[in-house]
Amino acid sequence: MLQQVMTEPGKIEFREIPVPEAGPGQVLVRIMEIGVCGSDIHVYHGEHPFTSYPVTQGHEVSGVIEKLGKGVEGLKVGQKVTIQPQVVCGECWPCRNGKYNLCESLKVMGFQTTGVASEYFAVDAEKVTPLPEEMSLEEGAMIEPLAVAVHAVRRAGDVRGRDICVLGAGPIGILVAQAAKGMGAGRVMVTDVSNLRLEKAKECGADAVVNTRERDFGEAFAEFFGPDKADVIYDCAGNDVTMGQAIKYARKGSTIILVAVFAKIANIDLAVLNDHELDLNTSMMYRSEDYEKAIELVQEGKVRLMPLLSKRFPFKEYLEAYKYIDGNRESTMKVLIDVQR
Repeated sequence: MLQQVMTEPGKIEFREIPVPEAGPGQVLVRIMEIGVCGSDIHVYHGEHPFTSYPVTQGHEVSGVIEKLGKGVEGLKVGQKVTIQPQVVCGECWPCRNGKYNLCESLKVMGFQTTGVASEYFAVDAEKVTPLPEEMSLEEGAMIEPLAVAVHAVRRAGDVRGRDICVLGAGPIGILVAQAAKGMGAGRVMVTDVSNLRLEKAKECGADAVVNTRERDFGEAFAEFFGPDKADVIYDCAGNDVTMGQAIKYARKGSTIILVAVFAKIANIDLAVLNDHELDLNTSMMYRSEDYEKAIELVQEGKVRLMPLLSKRFPFKEYLEAYKYIDGNRESTMKVLIDVQR
């Protein structure tokens, strides 16, 4: 079978290797679709601080079970699935207390360990999440980023009836907005500096969108939400400007959730954060219950994934997919790799 390998930044090779065996407690998955995310792009540019080369990428995935290893129950050959890419120790305090997404020795497929970018992939059955038969494989490959969004929304507790502001209209920002609405949030406003991305957010159900290059954030924020402002602000852009906006304009005593990863050390006003008694919280990946909720939201029609699909590339055009994303940063949302094409 073919396996993708990034041998160094900007260089991808395809190697012919044996099809892996499904060992005890494992399943062999025929990989169908792989999503490309921002972290993959960082690896492509040699800018990911926790990835070394060579590395086989791929962590957003859908596939079909090809074989079951000994002792596997509850799954069947031919079943559509996705894979949770976290590799955890199972022994540290977070793992022992149900927070394995925070494992002290966490590794992620495609970054610190082998990713799914191959025609077949053998994986522990416990990392496999079944997909509904009626769900497309394209949608299945986008469940992973949706699980990120679901986990982030839940970090604010119960959002039913609460007003939400999302800073950043990239794929995760739009998924956070959709997930919040799908989980019962009240009004949702999304901000960005790209009208193209904001149009996509509006298409996906945002109640209001604001280009903060064209409008003052504070004025738009107060105008839409009124004097009580928003209950929760999600920073899905992750820079000094957006976090600065969140801290400066948040209602006193409200909550800010940092979803995005800062590319550098932040320079933000902690004095105001303290003076306004703001709850600044963070979000890291997901757990099984977030995958399950993500699938449920799609099944119920509360989250639409296909509007985020920008383009699909055949497996051997992996490098062209990266070049396409680089050349179309503003307009590109989600790019998928069709492994069997």
